[in-house]
Amino acid sequence: MTNKQIRNFCIIAHIDHGKSTLADRFLELTNTIDKRVMKDQVLDSMELERERGITIKLQPARMQWEKEGVNYELNLIDTPGHVDFGYEVSRSLAAVEGALLLVDASQGVQAQTLANLYLAIDQNLEIIPVLNKIDLPHADPEKVEEELMALLGCKKEDILRASGKTGEGVEAVLNKLVEKVPAPTIDTKKNLQALIFDSHFDDYRGVITYVRLKNGTVKKGDSIKFIGTKTDTEVLEVGSFAPQMKPQTELVAGEIGYIVTGLKGIQDARVGDTITTKKLPADSLAGYKKVLPMVFAGVFCRNGEDVPTLTEALEKLQLNDASLSYEPENSAALGPGFRCGFLGMLHLEIIQERLLREFELDLIVTVPSVAYEVIRVDGETVTITNPSELPEPHYVEKIQEPWMNVDILTPNEYVGNIMQLVHDKRGNVNDTEYISHGNKQRVILKSILPLSALLIDFYDKLKSISSGYASLNYEFSGYQDADVVRLDVLVAEELVEALATITYKDEAQRAGRHIVKTLKTHIPRGMFEIKLQAALGAKIIASERIPPMRKDVTAKLYGGDKSRRKKLLEKQKKGKKKMKELGQGGVKIPTKAFLEILKR
Repeated sequence: MTNKQIRNFCIIAHIDHGKSTLADRFLELTNTIDKRVMKDQVLDSMELERERGITIKLQPARMQWEKEGVNYELNLIDTPGHVDFGYEVSRSLAAVEGALLLVDASQGVQAQTLANLYLAIDQNLEIIPVLNKIDLPHADPEKVEEELMALLGCKKEDILRASGKTGEGVEAVLNKLVEKVPAPTIDTKKNLQALIFDSHFDDYRGVITYVRLKNGTVKKGDSIKFIGTKTDTEVLEVGSFAPQMKPQTELVAGEIGYIVTGLKGIQDARVGDTITTKKLPADSLAGYKKVLPMVFAGVFCRNGEDVPTLTEALEKLQLNDASLSYEPENSAALGPGFRCGFLGMLHLEIIQERLLREFELDLIVTVPSVAYEVIRVDGETVTITNPSELPEPHYVEKIQEPWMNVDILTPNEYVGNIMQLVHDKRGNVNDTEYISHGNKQRVILKSILPLSALLIDFYDKLKSISSGYASLNYEFSGYQDADVVRLDVLVAEELVEALATITYKDEAQRAGRHIVKTLKTHIPRGMFEIKLQAALGAKIIASERIPPMRKDVTAKLYGGDKSRRKKLLEKQKKGKKKMKELGQGGVKIPTKAFLEILKR
């Protein structure tokens, strides 16, 4: 098959607009998967994806389609829809020439639809708009077509209508793909150049890379070189995705497939690197821009013996998910662990769940925080992701926090409430843009918000006040000055680093009260009084006390002078004071107390 008969494309859409269901129909119609073994969301291979009904990982698949007597090879990459997995989408777009822009005919254009569209335009891809779910009773394809025409500047006849559930219009979509998506361009004079867009680790075969061949060919037994890491190895197997891995004799320029490298060093094959031949090396391809983690949290094992397993697990997950970052961290309360960087709260939840399911690790995850930039009085700028790293106030000139450009797409009637929510979260609405044609029913609120405000409950409140109709997309804007302080927590007059947080100065007292009250509820009473304090520097801003358990030493008295009772109580009081001095700093905080405080 020549490169003229190859079509590489991906499906991009907002979350829950039917990407995986449409991909199912493609696989069924092209007879890639036998109908007897066909199941829903066949490309969502993870149990977690099926449970949540969302795509977490990009997934390639190769199909054969005949049009007008010519057989075509279609390489599909199914992509996630949630903003936290935008890096998966950007990597997929770099490996293809065309994109199906899928829009739910009942919901219309959403925030992530726009974000993914702009990514595809940046890559100069051929974009084919498709209305999905036209079989739903409340679908309004005419209205959504007007939105797409206004958005893309296309004609009505350019927009296809389909239903991933019933299969209606799917054949027309495949024919349009063959017609509109350009064949991959190759340079026959260049040697092997293969871009790694994903990879995973196999215990028996080492690192398996997912590649798009830009030029050249590769087959079993070839000696290859990873340009970025300068690693050499021999190819154990090549093949395509059907959608399971299917071995073949060779991969040629323009194709998407996999290479089994046999590498046991996980760091030797990185996403974005270029594979070439050892004998006739070629130039490196443009990789991917380095992704910046937005949310940071400490990850610790409940059982200290599991730390080596956690180290290995994070290495393997990072190979499979290039947007995850981590570095070692040691906590006085929780022991050795890692400070991990994530793209958002859903990303954090998914990684935590995968560590539990795939590696059977029982973990404690500390309160999520953001990265602050601290400008010291000597002019040096340092980035901190852990509250304990924040210098003392007299060393700090100013502190800056990350802000995000947030696009909120909402029906017109909820604009007032959403503007109030943005204001309450210390943000601003800079501009409004109407995308519906004629009746101005749908509005994009272009806002700017501190990232810390997005972490807690912004998304939940947005869905609540908009009756579930609003959607959002965000990207990093820059750093701005922030009036924040480090809130320390002392238990039995001993500083507990794991409970320290960075909070806005005007919210510090409320946060301090919440922490000490939670600790009082969960720390069991001991034989001496336990002081619980929240402090800003040397100033105590909130405090509670856990009274000691006390034996009734006067129970044996049955009469006599009251001085006998007083003498026994004084003796008990002295004993408690002595026990308090011996027990200072020796309070063991239950894990449950940590979890209650660190709840988002």
